[in-house]
Amino acid sequence: MSSEYIYLHGFASSPHSAKAQYISDRFAECNIKLQIPDLNFGNFSHLTITRQINQVAAEFCQKTPVTLIGSSLGGLTAAHLGQKYLQVEKLVLLAPAFGFLSHWLPTLGDEKIQRWQQEKYLMVYHYGEEKSLPLSYDFITDAVQYKEENLQRPIPTLILHGKNDEVIPIQASYDFTKLRPWVKLVEIDSDHALGNVMAEIWQAIRQFCQLP
Repeated sequence: MSSEYIYLHGFASSPHSAKAQYISDRFAECNIKLQIPDLNFGNFSHLTITRQINQVAAEFCQKTPVTLIGSSLGGLTAAHLGQKYLQVEKLVLLAPAFGFLSHWLPTLGDEKIQRWQQEKYLMVYHYGEEKSLPLSYDFITDAVQYKEENLQRPIPTLILHGKNDEVIPIQASYDFTKLRPWVKLVEIDSDHALGNVMAEIWQAIRQFCQLP
């Protein structure tokens, strides 16, 4: 049975990101449709991981196996979708945002976080929109419940992570892989964006997904 392929873009990004478009073009060359839902859902301000999970699950065709390719926060979302839905048969995670809050919140600082909690919204630069947009504090309260230790379903998983990643250290992927023999981690000579290694990433995806 042929698989359904869905790409999940990262936090404050969009389906029009360079990475999403590059991978979509490569899939098109193989005559395979890659779905790229807009996880901003027309309302970035009320983004949550739960909303992303529900939105993507609604795209699943009944009984068709699904392969998810997720970048950064999209990778984290893909991993939780794989845990929850048996239809998901393969995961490709590009610099997945494991430990996202523990890496991001310290960069904001306590004072900014407290102000965010009090004022309910924080201005966040959105790369897809090329401007700052307000993000509800609900994003944090929702994200706290998504813990990596709950990800125990043995789905064939490929992680591609830049060894110079300044946003999510590659150590986060090493820690995740350690107790999960079904996960393969490939260290790549790049940063979080992985922009300089797209051809390498495509070859790895193609091989792992056994594409023509």
